[in-house]
Amino acid sequence: MLRIEKRKYLLRFPVLFILLLAACSGTKPDQPTAATIETEAVPTESEFEAAEVGDTVTSTLRSTAVPQPTGTTAPDPTEASAEPTSEQIITIVKNEEGILIGDNRSNQLRSLTDSWNTDWERHTIDYDEILSGGPPRDGIPSIDAPTFDSQDVAGIWLASNEPVIAVEIDGEARAYPLQILTWHEIVNDTINDVPIIVTFCPLCNSALVFDRRFEGQVFEFGTSGLLRNSDLIMYDRTTETLWQQFTGEGIVGELAGEQLTFLPSTLVSFKDFSEAYPEGVVLSQNTGFNRAYGRNPYAGYDSIDQPFLFAGELDGRLPAMARVVTVSLADVGVDVAYLVSDLAEVGVINDNQGGQDLVVFYTPGTSSALGAEMISIAEDVGATAVYDPTLNGQKLTFTQANENIIDAETGSSWNILGQAIDGPLAGETLTPIIHGDHFWFSWAAFKPDTSIYQSQ
Repeated sequence: MLRIEKRKYLLRFPVLFILLLAACSGTKPDQPTAATIETEAVPTESEFEAAEVGDTVTSTLRSTAVPQPTGTTAPDPTEASAEPTSEQIITIVKNEEGILIGDNRSNQLRSLTDSWNTDWERHTIDYDEILSGGPPRDGIPSIDAPTFDSQDVAGIWLASNEPVIAVEIDGEARAYPLQILTWHEIVNDTINDVPIIVTFCPLCNSALVFDRRFEGQVFEFGTSGLLRNSDLIMYDRTTETLWQQFTGEGIVGELAGEQLTFLPSTLVSFKDFSEAYPEGVVLSQNTGFNRAYGRNPYAGYDSIDQPFLFAGELDGRLPAMARVVTVSLADVGVDVAYLVSDLAEVGVINDNQGGQDLVVFYTPGTSSALGAEMISIAEDVGATAVYDPTLNGQKLTFTQANENIIDAETGSSWNILGQAIDGPLAGETLTPIIHGDHFWFSWAAFKPDTSIYQSQ
């Protein structure tokens, strides 16, 4: 047995959570009547990963009383009594599946989640990585019975440049506007009998879509109110497993270590969606909730220097809030990021990663959902997409000419949704490769070994 105990103490103050919750509810926090300082000796993530099957890892949680704080002043650890008022040592064992067995939640996290039916004994991450986002579980409500507008109706309230998540399954296309997703983050939907979950985490600018089915069950998802690496942690309402939105991985609970299936989606302008799918429908503002749809609750967020609620180390290879197009090719162990500002200059990148040919498209005309107070007048950040360039056995090479995407082999014109709209290949569609449009800090936190594409 290997016993690991890292003596690095982390101070956690409940005041930040109280203030965040007050900001969401519009009320002033009550002054605390008592306070404690929690210190935890926890193994590092690398120590967890290095532990072999059956190895024992220990986590020591100590609580120490301190004098009552005043107003919003955080407890002063220098005034704590010399001896802890309580001490708890939790033993964690890694099983054959690489799952950590043992509940070493901090008292703060435990107080937020004690009423949940999540199996906290099973987890793939250290609980020290989890932060509260402020609102409680389902405090940001998911949309579970979505209704849809025709494009004519949606055009009354949705500007042509506003970003939407475009999803097409077996010929049926739907658009999910970010002006709605910024307020709800999750839509549980079904397209052509395929149950899907459409997600958006504003703090990471990550718009991702998954299949809601797992081993014969159809899950409904909600927001947990928790974050990891600033990213949304979802939960399913059947097993109450916690799922990481960025990766689709179960991280805590019965299904820890399991993986949701990504589905192709593209973040484009409403205009791009309408031109590609004239019969497509748009998620309606009639959600059953009273929200200021169209107004950005994160105004100015994409121009800050430091991300919000991110406790990790920033990867200095790019600015934290730089926009990147990302691809993970798990079969060949490749993670790669393409800087959007570089892509905007050339329009198209033809590439090969790990033996996989791919092409990255860029078109202007899509506004940021996280810039100006009104999304419709926000900065143009463009839209991106990634495809397999091989069609019917022929590898195509793409260029941009006069803002049109053209393949060199046939001279056909293509749109951002991978459709040939003119020329010999008109009517053909490229096969999408799962990709993301993220802020650099979040991608690098989850994929620290990622490479950054460099033009030749």
